[in-house]
Amino acid sequence: MLELIIIGAVLATSILSGVLGMAGGMILMAVLVSTLSVGAAMMLHGAVQATSNGSRSWFLRAHIQWRILPAYVAGGLVTLIGFSALTLVPDADLILMVVGALPFLARAVPHLRGLDVTRLPTAALCGLVVTAAQLFAGASGPLLDVFYLNSRLNRFQIIATKAFTQTFGHLLKLIYYGLIVGTTDSVDAWVYVAALVTAVTGTRIGTLALERFSDDGFRRVSSAVILLIAAVVFLKGAWGYATG
Repeated sequence: MLELIIIGAVLATSILSGVLGMAGGMILMAVLVSTLSVGAAMMLHGAVQATSNGSRSWFLRAHIQWRILPAYVAGGLVTLIGFSALTLVPDADLILMVVGALPFLARAVPHLRGLDVTRLPTAALCGLVVTAAQLFAGASGPLLDVFYLNSRLNRFQIIATKAFTQTFGHLLKLIYYGLIVGTTDSVDAWVYVAALVTAVTGTRIGTLALERFSDDGFRRVSSAVILLIAAVVFLKGAWGYATG
């Protein structure tokens, strides 16, 4: 039953991310960290999200904004070096609270709304901050959203480029928790295989559905959805933290 819940969550969240380019990873992290150990959740989540985002970036590869990537990668590698020196492994309920709080914190600080990822210094900052959120909280979509939705990129360019950078970040997460932290808890190999196949299938469905949105509709819907989901995730984490 647990494995079926995980596979179902992978399918649903992959479709959601294919449409909105966000939110799916956050929901999946909330599901996994509520059912598995932190290390096992990070590893499975990293594998699924790297596959989901990687396939999405491939499906939309013509829209990737390549000029952004070198600065983003540089920022992400700096974060990996810093985390490697500390070998942090956060508490599950704290992960949920951080993930849920990210979109509200981002929107509460007015000057952050002016960030534009197409500017190379901002792209480097994005890689630094977003990778830190991925390594600590597992998911970073709400924070990444701040750097993109205020740029002049269209919805295809936003989702394609975010997918590529998220793939990179989740691969760093696998390196961190698998090699540096040395996570030993895991799930059966068949669950990984089924989850990865499901992630690609759900991603393809979601990217096809993306064509039904206009750019304005995409921005409005994605913003509302991410805040609603974030509130639920934060409350779940806060309840667990308070009662645990």
